[in-house]
Amino acid sequence: MSKDHMIRSMLSGNVNMTPNGRIADQLNLEEFAECHELFFDKIMEIHVSDIQGIEGYGEFDEECKTEYGSCKEFLIETFAEPQEGYWYNWQEMFETTILDREFFETYLQEMKDRIPYCEGKRYLVYNNTFFVNLITDGKTTVGFPDWSRSGIGDFLLDFVIMDLNKPYLRIPELLFDYCKKREIVIPDFQERFLCMAYYKGIDVLRWHASIDDTESCRSIMKSISELKDRIYAL
Repeated sequence: MSKDHMIRSMLSGNVNMTPNGRIADQLNLEEFAECHELFFDKIMEIHVSDIQGIEGYGEFDEECKTEYGSCKEFLIETFAEPQEGYWYNWQEMFETTILDREFFETYLQEMKDRIPYCEGKRYLVYNNTFFVNLITDGKTTVGFPDWSRSGIGDFLLDFVIMDLNKPYLRIPELLFDYCKKREIVIPDFQERFLCMAYYKGIDVLRWHASIDDTESCRSIMKSISELKDRIYAL
């Protein structure tokens, strides 16, 4: 059975893997404001998927198996050195790119400090919720066509990626109100969101530094550094 077929077997019928509509990245602020609850509804449908029989954490391989036994291992090993492939000797970037060692290590530690809040939180995650990867009609459908980065982790990761992509949309603030309105209780919401945000933030920062995308790196650093105040204000 192919990876996509295995993922489809986990999902409810309310999750659309072959959608029609517009790329969500084309929505303006007003359009997203009008349909943001639809996005949250459909993303939440991913997280109620049946993952019985799947162990561990991290992205799926082609057999829908994960690499890491714990959340701690998953998050910390992402930044381990040495690594093979693209990230071989990646820490050399501290000397050759815009990647700032002090900034990176500060938020790596912020992530590590919060891992206990996320340990044991195991859900199917799309892990690719950048708006360019989401398709919507703006009314009834939000679809998820590319599952190449999917895996197991804290479900807040999918909302973290949306916020990292477009921080001006105020995703955690909207999500907090959405959950309050629906009486959805997310234990340790603030610490879990920050843990996932620092993990994904410094990972994406590292990637943009690797391609010398200075403008994106500066934007990401600004977003990461401002996030704690936003989250603790909720």
